[in-house]
Amino acid sequence: MKQTTTSYGYTTGQAQSVKRIKLPDIEAWENQYRRDYTIKIVHPEFTSVCPKTGLPDFGTVTIEYVPDRLCLELKSLKYYFLQYRNCGIFMENIANRVLDDVVRAVKPKSCTVTGDFTPRGGLSSIITATHKARK
Repeated sequence: MKQTTTSYGYTTGQAQSVKRIKLPDIEAWENQYRRDYTIKIVHPEFTSVCPKTGLPDFGTVTIEYVPDRLCLELKSLKYYFLQYRNCGIFMENIANRVLDDVVRAVKPKSCTVTGDFTPRGGLSSIITATHKARK
């Protein structure tokens, strides 16, 4: 794919690089309850790097899901989040990539990932990505 520079100063490759970022697998353990219940995981110290400026981004990433057969294993999730620390990735892509990886790992009945990022230049961003399993 040919990379072009947008009028905003980043390349199309930077915007699409989210699919090429190698992150550790998120592990799971067997859910022992079959009734619906909600698990909410809050990571208040999320960091990554803006692919355009190279400056750090900070925020809180929240995963809220209704498990089916599997639950997220927290230690592997912690190591997964740590890998973002040096990744150049847009905030919008963070919420969507985390959602994709959580859904792949545990196949929840439903899941919402929210990235609430620290203001930069007076603007704050809150990105919400949602998945609902097919019946």
